[in-house]
Amino acid sequence: MLKKGNKLYSILTGSCPKCHEESMYVNKNPYKPGHLFKMHERCANCNTKYKIEPSFFYGAMYVSYAVGIAFAVAAFVIARLFLGANLITTFIAIVATMVGFMPVIIRLSRNIWINFFFKYDSEAAQANS
Repeated sequence: MLKKGNKLYSILTGSCPKCHEESMYVNKNPYKPGHLFKMHERCANCNTKYKIEPSFFYGAMYVSYAVGIAFAVAAFVIARLFLGANLITTFIAIVATMVGFMPVIIRLSRNIWINFFFKYDSEAAQANS
């Protein structure tokens, strides 16, 4: 299901949107303090520049809102409908989910945003591999 050449592969793994060979992030772990936003300037394989322009990733904030809503709805459905929790417990579950998954939501939003502007290039992937 997740093979190179698929946008979903790049989004979920945080790899270069053009060649899918290298991680865009200096540290793959989003929970490492101080390294959440640190990205490589360019892809070592295909030389794609990740920050196309200054403030490029501000657009990821809009994506982050939608991804956050999806996580919140999932927490609501699990807590309220599957586990039968009361309203206060459900609210606490939603807040805990949003806080706990904040680094994942931020990275996922950046990955989705950059994949709007690049598409997979099999020639770039094979150039330096």
